[in-house]
Order: sequence, then C-alpha cells, then structure tokens
Amino acid sequence: MVLALLTPALWNGFPLIFPDTGGYLTRPIEGTLSMGRSALYGLFLYAGVPFAFWPNVIAQAVLMVWLIVLTLRTHRLGGRPWLALGIVAMLAIGTSLPWFAGQLLPDILFPAAVLALYLLASQAGQHAMWECFGLAAVIAVAIASHMAAAGMCIAIIAALWLLTRVADLPLLKPRLAFAAGAVAAGVALCPISNLAITGTFAFTPGGSSFLFGRLIEDGIVARYLDERCPDPALRICAYRTNLPQEADDWLWGNNTAFYKLGGSAGFGDEERRIILATIGRYPLMHATTAVTATIEQFFAFKTDVSVNPWHNLPTVGTFAERTPQLLPQLMGARQQAENFDVTPLNLLHVPLAALAIAGLVGGLIWQRKLKIAPELVAFCLTILLALAANAAICGIFSHPVDRYQSRLVPLAPFAMALLIARRQRA
Repeated sequence: MVLALLTPALWNGFPLIFPDTGGYLTRPIEGTLSMGRSALYGLFLYAGVPFAFWPNVIAQAVLMVWLIVLTLRTHRLGGRPWLALGIVAMLAIGTSLPWFAGQLLPDILFPAAVLALYLLASQAGQHAMWECFGLAAVIAVAIASHMAAAGMCIAIIAALWLLTRVADLPLLKPRLAFAAGAVAAGVALCPISNLAITGTFAFTPGGSSFLFGRLIEDGIVARYLDERCPDPALRICAYRTNLPQEADDWLWGNNTAFYKLGGSAGFGDEERRIILATIGRYPLMHATTAVTATIEQFFAFKTDVSVNPWHNLPTVGTFAERTPQLLPQLMGARQQAENFDVTPLNLLHVPLAALAIAGLVGGLIWQRKLKIAPELVAFCLTILLALAANAAICGIFSHPVDRYQSRLVPLAPFAMALLIARRQRA
C-alpha cells in the first residue's frame, strides 16, 4: 500500500516539488518566518535532506495507510488485507492522493487531519490509548503545518457540535472533547513551534495578504482606490493603475507593488485597514464574492502538479543555494527533465470525485432507506463538512485553486468504497 502511494514519486525519480517547497525548506535554515510557510513543516523537510527527502514522502505515505487501515477497522472491515490493498490501489489510480503523498508539501496532512478528526470525534472508544494520542498528534501537526488546516478543523468541530443537537439525526454521539483538545493543541503548537525554530512567537504570517489578493482579483480593492485615491494615507495609491488582475500575480509576481510596499510585514497594517474599510463600504459585494469563491472552490478539484520549469524556479533556486548536492537528482527527475503533463489523469479523477461527492449526498438523504449504519453516516457527513469548510476557507481567504480542493477530495471516493464494502459484507 505504501508503494502504491509512492508510485508517482518513484516514477518521477525524486519526490515531487512545488514552487512553495523551497519556501518551507528555507525556514529552519534561515530561522525566519515567511508568508504562508510553516517553520514546523520546513523542519520536517530539512531532516530529510541527507536522504534526498525520501524519508519524508515515505512517512507521508505510511501515515495515510495507517489512517486508512484504522478507518477500515472501525467500520468492522479490519483484518481484510486484500480489501485494504484494493481500496488503496483504487485511490492511487483514481484520485490525486499519491501525487500529494509523494510531494514535498504539507497538503497531504489535510486528508490526514480529517480522518484523524473523524476517528477521534466519533470512534474514539474503539481505539487504544496510544492510537488516540497518535491521532491527536496528526491533527496538531497538520494545523501547525498549514493555517488553513486550523480553520478547517475548527469548522468541522463546531459543525459536529451543532449537528449533535439535532435530535432526529441518526449520528453516533461524537466524543468531541478529545478531538477539540487536539485542535486546540494544534493552534497552540503554531506559535510555539515558530518560537522554537525561528525565535519568534507568532502565528505563520500572511493571512491578510492572501485575502487582500482575492479582493484585488474580485475588483473590490480597485473600486475602493478609485473612490479614495489620491490619499496620502494610502501608499498603494501610487500603484493603483498598475494593479494585477489575479491574486497570484499580486502576491508572487516579480517586482510587484506588494513587495515594493514591504510585503506582509511592511504593508500588512494598510492591507488590514483597507479590508475593514471595504467590508463597511461594500458589504453586499463582499458577501457575493465570498459565496461565489466558496462555490467555485468546492467544485475546483482537478489534479494539478507543477511541471512548469518557470513556476518551480523558486524551489530550484533554493536547492541550488541550500542543498547543491541534491540539485543533479532534482534536475534529472522527470518533473524537471521531461515536463510531463498530468491533465489526462483528470479524465478519470474529476468524474470519479464528482460521482463520489454526489453519492455521499445521496447516502445522507436516503440513509434510512438504504439502511446505512450510523458510523458511516457520521463519516460521510464529516467528509462533506470538511469539503465545504475547506472550500469556504481557501476560496474566501485566498482564491479558488484546484490544488486546494484536490488535496482533500480523495476522501469522497474512499467513503464510497466503505459504503460499498459494508453493503457487500451485509
């Protein structure tokens, strides 16, 4: 099963990279914080440098296999290795899961956190104590590795707590205290790990900058500046006529106004003032664009692997500067040498994910007629809540990107596989 999840990385000849990989790796080396780059996950990557990062992707694959097997066991499908292997093989072929397991990014921790949260919140009584603490550790590390995971986990806990108050919902009574404690520990671990690694007690910066980028993309910032500029209190007025059309161009483009204004550190206060001012001036526009972004993000889940050499230049530059001994292996990998295209994968991945999501919704609607067990109802509901929460957080506070949802959507086919397996067993 681990080999199945490592197939893309093994075929590539090197763990898959992304433009953000270098930013994570640099954090423990420089001992500094950077926008949206967890120092804790950076330290995890840095520990794998002597072995060309293979221990990192192996650990990620092992983690997912453990969580899948544990989930099967809690649904009375344990002790069936061929079933487990078949489900993992289906996920490896039909979803983006192996592409994230073999990638040097914390994205694989999103589905891991959701599975761990479900197993603690609804099934904690079936696990040994060491398993419960292991699941709690998965949640805490996932949250400390990416701030979006914190919002997603908090939203799931809050939604489950509210839904348990609905009397006619046939859910197992969640054991939310332990799960909520794990989420709280993860939130606390964010500034603590940053302090230990970089010497700065703070959350990973950049939240307002990502939101500001989306407001630029949606035209809210342009409307505000048209009404206010020229204004000596707004330094961004000097760049009003040259604002980009897309959030990524504002945040990551070469020589952008964002960096001329000081980036998240130097421009952060002005960003936050403009965000609050636009909420007060254009509440309907904010609400409309937020809902639109959430819906777009929910249905944007194409498998996307960065194979553009220009996009990966930041990470390649980091390797050349920080780990030059690994540069020949990196540049010899198919991802850099052949510029392969993963678009054909979506001919299978996208319809399979869409059908699985529709199946989850149908399973919840006709749960009594189909006689679906309460623990499976809870599982399907948790996954749908996670997909909705992730879409809202990433779509609103950043902007819709296929990668944000595709890292989580493999859980939908996994849930459908459990429903089918339980039906066959019955």
